[in-house]
Amino acid sequence: MSVLTRAALLGLATGARSTSGLAALALSRPAGAGALGNRWVRRLLGAAAAGELIGDKLPQTPSRLQPEGLAPRLVLGAVTGAILARREGAGRNRALQAGALGLLGATAGSRLGVSWRRRAAQRFGRDTPGALIEDAWCAVAARYAGQRR
Repeated sequence: MSVLTRAALLGLATGARSTSGLAALALSRPAGAGALGNRWVRRLLGAAAAGELIGDKLPQTPSRLQPEGLAPRLVLGAVTGAILARREGAGRNRALQAGALGLLGATAGSRLGVSWRRRAAQRFGRDTPGALIEDAWCAVAARYAGQRR
């Protein structure tokens, strides 16, 4: 799978859970390799991703489509795509393309996630089953796309 496709997939995952893409990149790096390989950064991103999995299900959590939820997802999607491309040895132009695809993926992931959760809540009668399925998809996609090739 190309780095651009993987950047878009990381963006989709970031749209679902904002820290998932960066956490996947950090946790797939060898310990001590660069800033994302720092053990404290890895722990912090892992804890943030775990916290987001819990916080996402709380009733007072605002919609990810509101500006305060969407803006960080878009930025993190772009950053994650660019970091992935640079980590894989891509040049500046390819990293910019990967960042753009990460941003587009985060946009799509945010919107698709809300749509999915709405439909799942109608089907199951509550939000939690759909949220757990979304969590699983997000984790698998981020891990797969974030692995070193």
